[in-house]
Amino acid sequence: MPPPADIVKVAIEWPGAFPKLMEIDQKKPLSAIIKEVCEGWSLGSPENFALQIADATNFYITEKNRSDIKNGSILRLTTSPYQTAVQLHERIQSSSMDAKLEALKDLANASRDITFAQEFINLDGISLLTQMVESGTERYQKLQKIMKPCFGDLLSFTLTAFVELMDHSIVSWDTFSVAFIKKIASFVNKTAMDTAVLQRSLAILESMVLNSQDLYHKVAQEITIGQLIPHLQGTDQDIQTYTIAVINALFLKAPEEKRQYDEHIVDILNCPLTEMAHILAQKQLRSIILSNVIRSNTPINDEMAHQLYVLQVLNFNLLEDRMMTKMDPQDQAQRDIIFELRRIAFDVELEPNNSGSIEKRKSMYTRDYKKLGFINHVNPAVDFTQIPPGMLALDNMLYFARHHQDAYIRIVLENSSREDKHECPFGRSSIELTKMLCEILKVGELPSENCHDFHPMFFTHDRAFEEFFCICIQLLNKTWKEMRATSEDFNKVMQVVREQIMRALTAKPNSLDQFKSRLQNLSYTEILKIRQSERMNQEDFQSRPILELREKIQPEIMELIKQQRLNRLCEGTCFRKISSRRRQDKFWYCRLSPNHKVLHYGDLEESPQGEVPHDSLQDKLPVADIKAVITGKDCPHMKEKGALKQNKEVLELAFSVLYESDEYLNFIAPDKHEYCVWTDGLNALLGKEMTSEYTKSDMDTLLSMEMKLRLLDLENIQIPEAPPPIPKEPSNYDFVYDCN
Repeated sequence: MPPPADIVKVAIEWPGAFPKLMEIDQKKPLSAIIKEVCEGWSLGSPENFALQIADATNFYITEKNRSDIKNGSILRLTTSPYQTAVQLHERIQSSSMDAKLEALKDLANASRDITFAQEFINLDGISLLTQMVESGTERYQKLQKIMKPCFGDLLSFTLTAFVELMDHSIVSWDTFSVAFIKKIASFVNKTAMDTAVLQRSLAILESMVLNSQDLYHKVAQEITIGQLIPHLQGTDQDIQTYTIAVINALFLKAPEEKRQYDEHIVDILNCPLTEMAHILAQKQLRSIILSNVIRSNTPINDEMAHQLYVLQVLNFNLLEDRMMTKMDPQDQAQRDIIFELRRIAFDVELEPNNSGSIEKRKSMYTRDYKKLGFINHVNPAVDFTQIPPGMLALDNMLYFARHHQDAYIRIVLENSSREDKHECPFGRSSIELTKMLCEILKVGELPSENCHDFHPMFFTHDRAFEEFFCICIQLLNKTWKEMRATSEDFNKVMQVVREQIMRALTAKPNSLDQFKSRLQNLSYTEILKIRQSERMNQEDFQSRPILELREKIQPEIMELIKQQRLNRLCEGTCFRKISSRRRQDKFWYCRLSPNHKVLHYGDLEESPQGEVPHDSLQDKLPVADIKAVITGKDCPHMKEKGALKQNKEVLELAFSVLYESDEYLNFIAPDKHEYCVWTDGLNALLGKEMTSEYTKSDMDTLLSMEMKLRLLDLENIQIPEAPPPIPKEPSNYDFVYDCN
């Protein structure tokens, strides 16, 4: 009879005593269980004790989390959270440096538990730690030179404990003094600082900014970009990650007016981080992140990828203001931009107001605006009143016209020379393309907490979005020509262009040039091929009857693959012997008996030509004695002393058969195909699943062929029982053309 669900069997440890095996009734109060445990070891004052999970976390068991205790759990009897908090509160104030250091180390570990954290905070522990940071560092300033490692550890564990306690969100961040902020900022601003201290200090600054608008202003005045850049130029990716996290936090919390780009700020390195747009737009920071982080030899971990993604999103969000700004048709400065587009395209100077009749000038402007592809030929300013993309589209067009002038002129003149029906309207295309790019890059949306989707190419140029637009507008014009599109096909072209851009971005190109090259390979013809292939693989095979047919056929195909594998084992394979010292040209052969009950194997003098008969193989291994099949580095012949020198290729071809208690038959397959055949075949003999990549490939191929055969429309078609006869040879071969 199974034990009741509320009873769990655990082991409980107590220092200096043998662990006890106990049954805990989850219905009983935790205090009663602790009292019972204390009585078993003759310990008084059970209220001063508590139970912990005996693992690396050392979390306290409470009424809230006691349901996590499972059968077989190991618990530890220890002092209660309150008693531990009181003891540590006293110990960290010790006059002995060594005692203080040990106490802070224990506090840093204990602070991860919210039960302990609550008790320590109730003793005003946070205030004590901040005082130690503010004044304690100066007290030990003289000791720093002679006891630098100890000083670094002391400060590191103090800050670690502080971070762990604050992470529980029990205390508000708004309670901290300016002196404490200045002290933390000073650790960041120092060029030579202990790595652990620097990391914790950056983490504290990030949390301050994200959790308090008031602290944002104070932190932003203490940190400059010049002080953060050295941390990005180092090789420690954790420090780089925390540094970018601080920049992201300040940027995220910056007021709207502080985010906008100001070309008149000259002192870049010493400007406060409140001028966020300027810092992100200026070349030095971007190039440092590109060269020292993105293109460094260290692989980018998930946390760094997330911070780069956040930085990318916040940088693009600077465009939101222009994206949501309508053009004022009466604003002369804005209208001058349209005049500039016309001037560059048609190489005309602005005519004075008294030149020619008003009607003639209007007619000329209307003609040119039509060639430029605006929807409203009379007053193109009206085209930019749609938000999004608003004025951002006009900014992109002007950037393209000025920085890629030849391409701009070619596109405009090329389309103006086509028939009205086939011209690709540059103005309309630019507006819709800008809107599409904003949607793809999610301009204006806050960064996701779990996303790591950053694109290295956007860190390679100071005006990445504008350059991105320039590449895509040329793509749009190219795709328009490939599709032989007319004005009625405008939306279809935009859909194809969107697909081309999305597919190119999926490859995560490292530069804008790579992105451009990727787009060259994604022509309209290629997109059609991809669509057709995906339609065959997805749409046609996703309906319920088709899925049911696949499920019905799958076991038959798997059985066919199994039989093929076993037939190959019956044919046998020649394996090369490899010693731990050197490769030797000695061979051995192994094959399965026709009744699938015995493995025959034996040594050979040389590589055989064809199959080796069973009689010549001296050794036998009954299949019934096989316990398991082991692969890769877990094989005993790969664990031998010399096996460490084996290359990765050999490891991937190694497998062993375990039989009896600890006896092994060791194999190294001649190639990957034979490895898959034998591991699949042996697993099939043991009644286990065949999991090799060749099995998956064979399953996909055979299942696809079988599905297509069964779905052929064969109504009223006679399928012969026997294959058709082979026709007689022709009387002569005079019809054969001799290529020579």
